[in-house]
Order: sequence, then C-alpha cells, then structure tokens
Amino acid sequence: MATLGCRDEHWKLRYSSCRGVFEAGVEWQSMRFARILIVATAATAVLPAQWINYPNPATPRTADGKPNLAAPPPRKDGKPDLSGIWRITRPRSIPAGEGSYASLQYWMANGETISMQPWAEALFKERYASFGAGRPSERCLPHAIPDAMIVGNFKIVQDPELFLILYEEFARFRQIFTDGRDFPPEMSPAWFGYSVGRWDGDVLVVDSKGFNDLNWLDDAGHPHTDAMRTIERFRRRDFGHMEIQLTIDDPKAYTKPWTFTMQFQIMPDTELIEDVCENEKDARHTVVQ
Repeated sequence: MATLGCRDEHWKLRYSSCRGVFEAGVEWQSMRFARILIVATAATAVLPAQWINYPNPATPRTADGKPNLAAPPPRKDGKPDLSGIWRITRPRSIPAGEGSYASLQYWMANGETISMQPWAEALFKERYASFGAGRPSERCLPHAIPDAMIVGNFKIVQDPELFLILYEEFARFRQIFTDGRDFPPEMSPAWFGYSVGRWDGDVLVVDSKGFNDLNWLDDAGHPHTDAMRTIERFRRRDFGHMEIQLTIDDPKAYTKPWTFTMQFQIMPDTELIEDVCENEKDARHTVVQ
C-alpha cells in the first residue's frame, strides 16, 4: 500500500508528496548528490482519497482524448487565465545528479552570470560546497521566491483583483493583489514579501518587496537581504506552457540586478496533494547508497 500511489504518473512528478520508494535529489542534509532512496510508510495510505486523477471538462483535448497542451491559452475577464497546477521545466544543462540543488545560474541566459557582493559570494560558495546543508526548509521553514516554484508544484487561482499561488510543498500560499493598491507604508518583513500586480497587455507584471532575509533564493544557497525587490512577468504561451521572467534587485547582496526566465508546464486532470512538514521525522529512514 505504501508504494501504490507512486506507480501513477501524477505521483512520480511530486518528489515531496510521493512517500513511497523513489530516486531523486531529495532535500535531506548532506546527501552529496548521491542516489537517494527514501523508504517511508505513513502518508500514502490516505492520500489516494485526494483527486489524483480527475478529468477536467474545461481541459482542451486532442482527438485521442489527451490534454491538448498546444491549444490557445484560456481567457478570463478579457485577460489570459493563468489558473492551473504548474511544475518547473528544468534546463537540460542541469546535471542529472544535482536534483533540487541546482543553482539559478543554470536559468541565466548564455554568457550572463550572477554578480554577487563579496560577502554573498563567500556565503554562497560555503553553502554550495556543503550541498545546501542547513537550508531553512530542513527546519520546515518556507522556500523563497523563486525557489518555492522550483522545488515543487504550485497552483494559481485567478480572480480579477487577487491572484493566489498555492504551493504544494509545505502547503504554503502567496497573495498577489491586482486591485490597484500600492504597497503599505509599513511592512513587517515577510517570507514571500508583499506583492502587487498589473497587466501589461497579456503579461501579468508582479512587483514584490518587504522580504525578510531568512530563506535562500535556491537550494544551492544564493542569499538575499531585506533590501531585495523582485519583478516577475507571467506569460501563458498556450494552454500547457507558461514562462516567468524574474528580475532580482538586491544591492546589499548583488552588484547589479539580474534576470532569468523559467519555463513551466501545466499538470492537467489532477489536484494538489496535502503536504505537511513533520520536522524531518522521516530522515531516520533515509538510506544513502
């Protein structure tokens, strides 16, 4: 029963939610990019009750009944509808053994590099050399923007005045307000910051600031400070594909703003799975080969 759900294709896409036996770059401390086998038991006995396979009548389909990922993007209130469950498409340049530890450098355009302040570069090298040991998520703390969209699946819920991003990993959420408001005059530093959005044609532009400095930009260890500001540009290319161009501006940690683009693919006919961090209670079952 423990591995039954993992035979399904939807489950294989969910590293953090599939608690059967699988090989992946999992987030346990000091894994050294080894082959990881995690043997756990409790969670999957109840998870099949959630909607793992649910054919959505709104999904466009080809003649054989499969989701038509190349169909035009849906629209809502005159704008592209970004709604759906999305997963990252990893650049082919990332070595297979790096798992979720891959640096954001792999998403940078050819010839462009991430230029760090000396202290930030030294800290990044230290974290990267230890394969991300000590990352905040080891203590059940949230991933950062954009790391939360890289390590797990997420769902966008679109309303004319509010976008919700629901992260499957740790069951976290993020709010993007599109009702015309500005940033509040006082902002208590937050894990995902404060986000306001506006439409630029068919592109949703999201401006975020007010972050704390407690999480990492990626599992490889790129730091950020409370001075960080991000600009995201969400564009749904067709039904099955979305890209997000992200600019990070953090003068305390980086010598200049830097921009990269991430590609995502829709996960049709399924729903999010409840994922609760148990403070690494499963770590004792980890076997490194």
